[in-house]
Amino acid sequence: MLLVDIMIVQVALPTIQRQVGGGFTDLQWVIDAYALTLAAFILTFGSIADRVGRKRVFIGGVAVFTLASLLCGAADGIDMLIAARALQGFGGAAMFATGLALIGQEFQGSERGKAIAVWGATVGFAAAAGPLAGGGLTDAFGWRWIFLVNGPIGLVTVVVAARQMVNVKDRCARRLDWAGLITFSGALFAAMLALMRGTELGWESKPIVGLFIGSALLIAAFVSVELSQSRPMLDLSLFRKPAFVGVSIATLAIGVGLFAVFPFISLYLQSDLGYSPLVGGLCLLPSTVLIFVVPLATRSLVERLSPRVVLAAGLTTSAAGLAAMHGLTVGSSWTALVPGLLLTGVGIGLANPAIARIALGVVPPWRAGMASGISNTFRIGGLATGVAVLGVVFEDHLASASRTPAGSPHGGFAAASPEAFVSSINLILVIGTALVVVGAFAAFVLVRSRDFHQSPATQRSGLAPQPC
Repeated sequence: MLLVDIMIVQVALPTIQRQVGGGFTDLQWVIDAYALTLAAFILTFGSIADRVGRKRVFIGGVAVFTLASLLCGAADGIDMLIAARALQGFGGAAMFATGLALIGQEFQGSERGKAIAVWGATVGFAAAAGPLAGGGLTDAFGWRWIFLVNGPIGLVTVVVAARQMVNVKDRCARRLDWAGLITFSGALFAAMLALMRGTELGWESKPIVGLFIGSALLIAAFVSVELSQSRPMLDLSLFRKPAFVGVSIATLAIGVGLFAVFPFISLYLQSDLGYSPLVGGLCLLPSTVLIFVVPLATRSLVERLSPRVVLAAGLTTSAAGLAAMHGLTVGSSWTALVPGLLLTGVGIGLANPAIARIALGVVPPWRAGMASGISNTFRIGGLATGVAVLGVVFEDHLASASRTPAGSPHGGFAAASPEAFVSSINLILVIGTALVVVGAFAAFVLVRSRDFHQSPATQRSGLAPQPC
């Protein structure tokens, strides 16, 4: 539900505009309100979960997310829809921050490997399948059902979680790190808002410059606050571990350079090739199917390999897939994407579980909530940042490449020449390839087995005794 709802709305925006109104900026906020609150509060809820219990935070997040989804489906105006989307992201942050930590506390040894494989398969599949799900639901039932479908799923999840989960928390935690929560969430929110609105308002405009300066000041305040805490929300000493730095760079790279490219591929399929949202989503199946199948099919093999090798191999394969999609021409059909989609499917399928194994492995089990929050902050923050930054590059190159010899631009995005559109997509693929290669290099060089925390194999992760 969480990752699908990042992408699912994009294909329904034209229908939403026709039925509830709103201008172009309003429609952008339907996407951005969710992404902003989701990215800004993941680490916050990961820290809260370590203190009050992961089960409680997870169930509370599911309840808020489900309620907000129903409000989205019932919205009778664009303002209500935007507000409900922001609330949806807030609840989603609590769910996403605790998901990986709950796996860490409940499973050990080979069972943890199985659980992480399923988690990785679901995360990757959901991120890539959003356009397909959005197109199918919108075409068949109407745009409101892209939100209303979360109702029964959320209800079942709450019931299962209440019956089956154990509420584990950090027994040494005494109070919430309120200063850390406020400064970090504020810094990330300001930075994301500036990236998402820079093109519209102008990168040198006072609001955008002010947001970037404010974000930098809040980050400095956050670092100062965390260094003075005995149980910080983010243990900055983790950055002394090369493995933590490596997996963080790799996770950011897969968000910025890979997941953020998929919306542009969907844009190419729908806007340039003229496919419907549903058909465009079906064209991505070579990747989405493998993203789900590969973690399950290769689990036994990858558990015998170093997580460093698996993560680097997954990112390298993904980079090769993006590179294989490069070279599109005006005469290309969607089949030109198939080799690259197959490679990215395999690569993401390998990388996602490896990221989870490393993120949980470099911290003691009683800080699994923090580890889950950090990992998913890099993932979602990278995705949202990547879409914003790549969007700026895409629009600028499209405008430049669409100019006539006399220097006058065409009539905007809709009037851009096919050559300019394809050229812009190729540029996005080159940038994505380079970013993912950087992530692969960081993973291979920095992730080392000696940086992993060794918890007693005979004890249940998350319940092991910890020093206070």
